[in-house]
Amino acid sequence: MDEWHETEVRVRYAETDQMGIVHHANYLIWFEAGRSEYCRSKGFSYKEMEDEENALMVVAESYVRYKSPAFYEDVLTIRTRVGEIRSRSLRFFYEVYRGSDDTLIAEGETNHLVTDKDKRVRLLPDIYRQRLLASDENAFPANQAPS
Repeated sequence: MDEWHETEVRVRYAETDQMGIVHHANYLIWFEAGRSEYCRSKGFSYKEMEDEENALMVVAESYVRYKSPAFYEDVLTIRTRVGEIRSRSLRFFYEVYRGSDDTLIAEGETNHLVTDKDKRVRLLPDIYRQRLLASDENAFPANQAPS
């Protein structure tokens, strides 16, 4: 669970405020993009998990610590990793990094409760636990169950 997955974003004009700085709400959107890409790198998508297993990862808690401002046209790397997997919840950690000047822009985490479509808390399906715990070199292609 120490492996970071990297997703690149370029700051759009609409993501900045009147001062030309990225508005704070965008970091949670970027965390979601990083989390989605992290799951894809492990061989599954949110949609697959929801449709095939009736398992949703509901955000129960989020935290962002802003370290330095980001600006329009900055190319940022969203680093994502799993911090903790429990029977009914998952915690992801994030770093937002600007490589052009070697700056950590923000860091944060989200805690997710696993529910069904009726919003009842349920166990994380074992196939997704296995995929999330697999090292990158052992990750499974999409729609392929581990042996």
